Amino acid sequence: MHLAYPAVLAVLLFCTGLYGVLARRNAILVLMSVELMLNAVNLNLVAFDVWLRDTLRAGQALTLFTIAIAAAEIGIGLAIVLLVYRNRGSSDIDRLRDLAEQPAGTDAADGTPQPDTKAEATA
Repeated sequence: MHLAYPAVLAVLLFCTGLYGVLARRNAILVLMSVELMLNAVNLNLVAFDVWLRDTLRAGQALTLFTIAIAAAEIGIGLAIVLLVYRNRGSSDIDRLRDLAEQPAGTDAADGTPQPDTKAEATA
């Protein structure tokens, strides 16, 4: 088996995932792009394991660990994205610069303090 074919495919997959991470604004598409990049790494691990004829199959074992970590990452990532969407109404990454809640007396848009309307009404 030639090593060039899976290596070129892995490079194409990784570049596609990298483009998706850098260009996309939707958090779910960014998570899918990260998974694509991890799959490119897994393809390289298995291809080099077969090419080197490793008797311990270390590349394939490492691929199983990578798949398990990717499954945990996507589970936690989707839970966070769903909570953000439920609270903010959007999963747009540009609108999620700061995830901290705004204090009660500040404007949600720019964080500037707002005058206390209750104190002004009683005065």
